[in-house]
Amino acid sequence: MASSLADINSQIKKHDEQIAQLRKQAEELRNQERSGVIEEIRKKIAEYGLTATDLKLAGRVGKRSAGVAVTKSAAKYRSPTGETWSGGRGRKPRWITEALAAGKSLSDFEIK
Repeated sequence: MASSLADINSQIKKHDEQIAQLRKQAEELRNQERSGVIEEIRKKIAEYGLTATDLKLAGRVGKRSAGVAVTKSAAKYRSPTGETWSGGRGRKPRWITEALAAGKSLSDFEIK
């Protein structure tokens, strides 16, 4: 059974079209099932009185996973009025920038 390159390419094109059609059908079925699944989940949430916290969905921001806990760093510096700062990333608090501008140093505010 000798096939030419044109025959093989024709068969590939035919199969590619079938694959695209099947993928489209699968996506349509998935979308139909999805709405049913969402409705079923909503009913279960209402039936059992579940909350976002119960489902570990509370406090999610951006792409952070639900299992990742954000911990605050321990304070390293304290102002005379009791405000604290960990010295971490981001902007310095106003009380630090004002004190540094006034000639003080970070070591003046270290918590010992």
